[in-house]
Amino acid sequence: MTIWMNFLRSLLLTIIFSFVAPMFLVGSILLTVSLMGHIPVLQTVTEAIATPIMQFLAIFGSGNAIRGLFTISLTCSFVGGLFDTYAYYRCQILR
Repeated sequence: MTIWMNFLRSLLLTIIFSFVAPMFLVGSILLTVSLMGHIPVLQTVTEAIATPIMQFLAIFGSGNAIRGLFTISLTCSFVGGLFDTYAYYRCQILR
């Protein structure tokens, strides 16, 4: 029973961190670009950076950037869970 609890705890933590990591990454990039936009000299550069990022996210979210970020985060979470399951299975086999 301990093996299953360790596996489920590891899987849950992996899924949570894999979901949160893309949100923090994209959020920090957009926050940095937004803060750079307050500097008058860099306003055109920030528009050139932020617009493609928002368009890329909107592609995955059917026109909504937040939904696109959520979709990408869910996908990363699923892949992280699959990888953790594989790594745990491989560890049990090699033990």
